[in-house]
Amino acid sequence: MQIYVDADACPAVIKEILYRVAERLQLNVTLVANQLMRVPASRFVRSVQVPSGPDVADAEIVRLLSPGDLVVTGDIPLASDVLEKGGYALNPRGEFYTNDNIAQMLTMRKFMDELRGSGVDTGGPAPFSQADRQSFANALDRHLARYAKLGEGLRRPLE
Repeated sequence: MQIYVDADACPAVIKEILYRVAERLQLNVTLVANQLMRVPASRFVRSVQVPSGPDVADAEIVRLLSPGDLVVTGDIPLASDVLEKGGYALNPRGEFYTNDNIAQMLTMRKFMDELRGSGVDTGGPAPFSQADRQSFANALDRHLARYAKLGEGLRRPLE
């Protein structure tokens, strides 16, 4: 299993959690972004810089993804692509995207885009909180424990 991070918009505290998990479980974590990302010196953590442009990082994540891999992202269309390819998608607030909830999330996203396009101020997401950080850490721990229990192992060499 590999963890990919849609790193441009991922909160630093979430990246720190992932760095610790990578070392503790000897699990490969790859940050994908269109800007240079500094990562700790580790054989389990790397960053991939892609050219600037809409959805370039998303396309690279989907290209690299194998079934069973985990992607950390707040991007709903990317999460949908991850699910279609057999991966798992977790947002930085600790909520998993699933086949049961992704269609509704995509519809809500489109609706909010239309509202904003018509000039309605929809506000933004709530500030990232300590509770969000804890929710993410708990969801990640549960997922990794369940994955390991399935006997699928957690180690996979970098490609």
